[in-house]
Amino acid sequence: MDNTLFDLVAAKLEACRVITKELGAGSPHLLFSYFLRRTRGFEDPGNIRDFMVDTGTYSDEAYAWSTAAYREVKLSNIEPYPGVPDTLLTLQKDGYSLVLVTDAHHRDALPRLEKAGLRERFSHIITHDMTWEKKPSHIPFLYALKSAGIPPDEAGDTVFIGDSPRRDIAPARDIGMQTVYARYGDRFSSAHSDGGAHFTLDDIRELPVLLEHLGSNKERRNRPCAAGLPWH
Repeated sequence: MDNTLFDLVAAKLEACRVITKELGAGSPHLLFSYFLRRTRGFEDPGNIRDFMVDTGTYSDEAYAWSTAAYREVKLSNIEPYPGVPDTLLTLQKDGYSLVLVTDAHHRDALPRLEKAGLRERFSHIITHDMTWEKKPSHIPFLYALKSAGIPPDEAGDTVFIGDSPRRDIAPARDIGMQTVYARYGDRFSSAHSDGGAHFTLDDIRELPVLLEHLGSNKERRNRPCAAGLPWH
């Protein structure tokens, strides 16, 4: 979801810009770096608290305002990449079952999908609070297969598209899925790493042609294509 369907990093950076400007301390990239630490989660507002303490700007009132602004500004800046809405609609009309796998909680995933106008494109949305496991664990992927009614030994008839070589591509390939690396959305990996993906896309609008190639056998028309996002 995040960074595969829309640019969450850009939305978070804009929220960080608003906060640091109001606080008069640090920079958007400095605040964003707090969300990348392993001490807290990528969505934990405690990262803002840590930043404020370190920059000497903390107060209960300022923290309450900052966390509210972070949520509101981030969500308001969620916009699908060019071609995403039309591509998903085309796949849906062509008979593909679209399943989304994300490390985000339900409370975060649905508002983003609704803001991007993509909620109705997915038959199943697998969130972190449904499995309590995060990618690259195999469990979210296996849960997605089960939700779509696909036995694990038929994983080869499914396609997973994601922007993280380590957290999307490698585990999906491990369980036998066909994998598509969404290089256009990868904000963190080496330019030379694709996680062993079977295919690479630089524009999601290339996906229907790729799936048509993979699905020349009409039986595959009823198999799911799962879209995944480095959540964290």
